[in-house]
Amino acid sequence: MAKKRSETMQENRVKLIAAARKTFAEKGYSAASMDELTADVGLTRGALYHNFGDKRGLLAAVVDQIDTEMAVRAQEIGARAGNDWQGLLAEGAAYIEMALNPEVQRIVLLDGPAVLGDPSQWPSQNNCLQVTKSTVERLIAQGILKPLDAEAAARLLSGAALNAALWIAASEDPQGVMPKAVEAFHALAAGLLVEPL
Repeated sequence: MAKKRSETMQENRVKLIAAARKTFAEKGYSAASMDELTADVGLTRGALYHNFGDKRGLLAAVVDQIDTEMAVRAQEIGARAGNDWQGLLAEGAAYIEMALNPEVQRIVLLDGPAVLGDPSQWPSQNNCLQVTKSTVERLIAQGILKPLDAEAAARLLSGAALNAALWIAASEDPQGVMPKAVEAFHALAAGLLVEPL
């Protein structure tokens, strides 16, 4: 039975994203050849343009995939922390620590902002923001955090974690910067507490 056109298109998308993820991680966005990438998976440039519009659109899809994976991983780590407050700290720290991963550094934190613009405007970052906002709302309702605007607090916390990750990725000493970034993130977050722990 012949595959449906939509199934073939989805398979092509998956192949192209996987190939681009590997190529962007190894060579970087600017050095990645779309002809080589499409040839490696047995497709044409036409398939790339049909699915993503252009090379930039393909990068956006790869960044979205990796950033979404990062958020899921951070949320899983946060869920194991024991309570909402510890979970909030653990999620932020986990996101920051993922900046040590070479694939994350190159694709999401270096090439992504250079090509796609402000990461805080990416759909994947907006999803993270909504999760953080829900946690902040629960912590305010529990009387753990000061009764501030939940969206404002969530945006500042998310922005702090993102900027810490960007700092680590751009640093000449990522391993040395990471613990400083996590410590400062914890101190900033603690400023939202009704009573210091």
